[in-house]
Amino acid sequence: MSKRIIITGATGLIGKKLANSLINRGDDVIIFSRNAEKAKSIFPEATECVEWNYQHPEKWKSKLKNTDAVIHLAGINLFSKRWNNNFKKAVLESREVSTKNLVDAIKSYTNKPEVFISASGIGYYGDCGERILNENSPKGNDFLADVCEVWENESVNIEASGVRSVQVRTGLVLSIEDGALKQMLPPFKFFIGGPLGNGKQWSSWLHIEDIVGIYLFAIDNKNLSGAVNAASTNPVRMNEFANTLGKVLNRPSLFPVPKFILRLVVGEAAEVVTASQRVYPEKLLKIGYQFKFNNLEAALLDLLQ
Repeated sequence: MSKRIIITGATGLIGKKLANSLINRGDDVIIFSRNAEKAKSIFPEATECVEWNYQHPEKWKSKLKNTDAVIHLAGINLFSKRWNNNFKKAVLESREVSTKNLVDAIKSYTNKPEVFISASGIGYYGDCGERILNENSPKGNDFLADVCEVWENESVNIEASGVRSVQVRTGLVLSIEDGALKQMLPPFKFFIGGPLGNGKQWSSWLHIEDIVGIYLFAIDNKNLSGAVNAASTNPVRMNEFANTLGKVLNRPSLFPVPKFILRLVVGEAAEVVTASQRVYPEKLLKIGYQFKFNNLEAALLDLLQ
């Protein structure tokens, strides 16, 4: 039986794949977008594309009635600008206020969705060295950890009105269309690729097909709720990641990018890029999600060849 599903942030990397997957399986998909016309051109088979400004719920809240699921992916791209106080404030607000306004709008209706699924990130844990991190591991102490905590808390508030909530703590999503992998490819292709930082930090990755699969699993599986680690079962050190990428591309991995260089390029965001996060998807595995890609080389081969 088809479901009626609203997605914010559908024009992003994960959103595009997820929205198309839902449309292809026969669901009625409503896109909330800052640019509805652009969204219509990207998703011609969507049921509806709604102009969405999260600061003005009165213009879109009626669309939330009689839906089965709301998937909230929207938020300012962390790496779209160099971090300063104003940009960090905008990053936080785009997640906190948008989530709060969606939750409050849902609460105002009698016929509520069965589930509210919000994006989050493994940045919740901060830089954790060698520790293995499950969903019960403590929050980190940096800016991104604070953002994730506020973001998730706003999502959890929906549970008081009987709606299941899921917070997807997403790792490094591998895709050639956008994201970190796409940024790493040019240096390798010109024989100057290598690891970021000292190379010893743990990198928790997952294939784009698996992050889409996890969202579909979260929609359909009523036993899944709360924070969920979305990362493969086999995190690798950055040195291994770079060496494996070089092997798949038939290129050497000889030129590491030191942290001080990253700081010159991206500023404070370098701390996020070089953080060590050894994440384990304990909750997903316990409930029965089966990853399509748990081997990094196989994942990269699938994407790049």
